[in-house]
Amino acid sequence: MSAAVHPAGVGRLGPDQRTEALAAMQRGTVDVLVVGGGVVGAGCALDATTRGLSVALVEARDWASGTSSRSSKLIHGGLRYLEMLDFALVLEALRERGLILTRLAPHLTRPVPFLYPLKHRGWERPYVTAGLTLYDAMARTGDASAGLPMHKHLTRTQALRLAPSLRKDALVGAVQYYDAQLDDARHTMNIVRTAAAYGAQVANRARVVGFLREGERVVGARVRDLERGVEFEVHAQQVINATGVWTDETQAMVGERGQFKVRASKGIHLVVPRDRILSSTGIILRTETSVLFVIPWGRHWIVGTTDTDWDLDKAHPAASKRDIDYLLTTVNSVLSTPLTREDVEGVYAGLRPLLRGESDETSKLSREHVVAHPTPGLVVVAGGKYTTYRVMAKDAVDEVARALDFRVAASCTDEVPLLGAEGYRAAWNARARTAARTGLHVARIEHLLQRYGSMVDQVLAICAADPALAEPLPGADDYLAAEVVYAASHEGARHLDDVLARRTRISIETWDRGVSTAPHAARLMAGVLGWSTDQTDREIRHYLARVEAERASQAQLDDETADAVRMGAPEIAPVG
Repeated sequence: MSAAVHPAGVGRLGPDQRTEALAAMQRGTVDVLVVGGGVVGAGCALDATTRGLSVALVEARDWASGTSSRSSKLIHGGLRYLEMLDFALVLEALRERGLILTRLAPHLTRPVPFLYPLKHRGWERPYVTAGLTLYDAMARTGDASAGLPMHKHLTRTQALRLAPSLRKDALVGAVQYYDAQLDDARHTMNIVRTAAAYGAQVANRARVVGFLREGERVVGARVRDLERGVEFEVHAQQVINATGVWTDETQAMVGERGQFKVRASKGIHLVVPRDRILSSTGIILRTETSVLFVIPWGRHWIVGTTDTDWDLDKAHPAASKRDIDYLLTTVNSVLSTPLTREDVEGVYAGLRPLLRGESDETSKLSREHVVAHPTPGLVVVAGGKYTTYRVMAKDAVDEVARALDFRVAASCTDEVPLLGAEGYRAAWNARARTAARTGLHVARIEHLLQRYGSMVDQVLAICAADPALAEPLPGADDYLAAEVVYAASHEGARHLDDVLARRTRISIETWDRGVSTAPHAARLMAGVLGWSTDQTDREIRHYLARVEAERASQAQLDDETADAVRMGAPEIAPVG
């Protein structure tokens, strides 16, 4: 996506663009209104707008603030679904993995190796080999092969060279294979920006409070602008409900029971410093109910995940002491130097939207998605997994197209790179020159390129205009001050939490979880968003209360108590 096609201002999600988008939504009738700004809703907006449809997208909180910012950060086929004989799902996911890596978001995605320790002699190696051979073969079908290395066999000695922190008695050998990872929140936000670049009207902090009806037909929604506290109507020929774990609640607004139910499964992850586990590769372990990953993440490791039923607050699922102890116990079963609670820098919890099935165990529910048209004018898409978001979006918009009274073009999102993708390879190759030109270290340029791709020049322009913004943030020196300004001016960040938890990962990557960074970041945002001193102070107080509530919840023994404690930090108040 070259600058000639998309000038710097196109796809910008600043405060003025949000105001303009909200006004545009209220004029006339759009072809499609998408409800929900997670990865599937963002994907629906991009799919629809690139087919030539007029599109509005609204999100109650921040882009990706639910499930889509709290995943394992992996783009993968799902090895365990091979064991469940769900070959079609694995094949579909691997094709999408290849597309994202090579074409759609190469600037946000990168390969990651995983070591699978073998614990049994004889039968286990051929069993694992059969699965990984099929996995690698599936990944090479079609035109979206990512070209990742094939799996390889390792002796115990070879495996311990790659991962010295593994206990010698924890394995008899190993197999190494490749998958991919990305920053899920940034990826989702980038999809929204790309949809806006192609003409979609998008607004976060805009909550649907009811649907508009003409007889049995849904013809739009009543939306509340949470920043200004006002309600308005958006009229649409078709509405897509892409609200993930909130699907049942959204459907209830229509007064329809719905054709299926969505069940929430909680997964938690721990973030620990890179030096606590000596390994040059990620690690995957089989557990009693699922699998556990140790995933390289910059100067950190992500350890997860759990898989337990959750029926409490969906906006802020809480991680309990029991959850954390389970992960530590599981990973420590293979580590020569065990991790302790003191090693944990950050903790995050997310909810998977699983289709309600016959099994009582969420880990056995299918990750396949469904699309339904339960009421005239309303399409529902639910289930699925992050990796297959684009297919889910395509299927949802296909259903919309069947209900419109004019011909709609076929989906083309498999050929639509996200903003920052086109020109990324060339920008990466020129990183040394960029470093020399800007005075920043080449490692800093690499970090920025893997966050912004070819849009990095927009961030560097902010640094050039004010050299003070080229300095690292206090308490979070992986990030520049300019990135906070850019998040508020270009990436739709409306509140301090948006920046510290999603545009950056400061809330889980620093020992104090962003407390020392918060005042400085809030002042930078204030300059862009026009906050008063009172509002700036309120943002800081809210963030500190959130951190305190999360820390306290993580000391509680069970879900119910942890949830009650986490709910002690209320939602941020409107700006004005």
